[in-house]
Order: sequence, then C-alpha cells, then structure tokens
Amino acid sequence: VQLVESGGGSVQAGESLRLACEHSGDTLSVKFMVWFRQGPGLEREGVAGIDIGGGSSTYSDSVRGRFTISQDNAKNTVYLQMDSLKPEDTGTYYCAAAGGRPRGDRWSNPYEYKIWGQGTQVTVS
Repeated sequence: VQLVESGGGSVQAGESLRLACEHSGDTLSVKFMVWFRQGPGLEREGVAGIDIGGGSSTYSDSVRGRFTISQDNAKNTVYLQMDSLKPEDTGTYYCAAAGGRPRGDRWSNPYEYKIWGQGTQVTVS
C-alpha cells in the first residue's frame, strides 16, 4: 500500500484547507486511516481517524468541531477538511493506514501504524 498526501499550504488564522490522502496498491487491506500531524519540536499527534467503508470517525480533542475526516471510496482517497485554522495547527500532516482500527485511544498512537505517506506541510499564521 502506498499513501500520497496533497493539499497543504500557508493560510491565515481562521481560514480553511482540505488535505487529501490517496491510497494505492493493496487497497482492500486498508481498513482504517488516520491523519497525524507533527509540529516543530513536538511529537506526532493523531488528529482524526476513519473506518474505511463503514465511515465512522474519531477526532482528537484539539481538532474536534473544526476538522472533518471523510472518504471517497471510488477514488481511494481520504480527506481532512480543516476549518477555523489556528497557528497551533501548523505542522507536517501525514496520513497512515492499518488493517483494522486499534483498540480504544490507541488509534492516535503513531506506533500502531506501519504504512505512512510522505507528509504535507500546513502553516497557519
């Protein structure tokens, strides 16, 4: 499975961006996907996850109500709509994939994932 992110950029606080993560290869093995971010000097943080096919989603407290994760299965793509962006949302955003959803809060632990994209930069000023 390969993951390719796109859609990053530089915006002002309060504006929006939409990130996309296209997965290819053995796509049928991908059952759960997550968006992570890593700010300067910070640990990688899981911000949103989605069950592929079923569509149920989960969010970190830091983005709930502002970010929305969604999928287009026909395009093998997962999106992250980011609204009301804040400077603290700045960082490199990565998507990750797994064959199933990790239990409980482990969905946001980067060590649960072996498949990663290359990342896309988001800067909010």
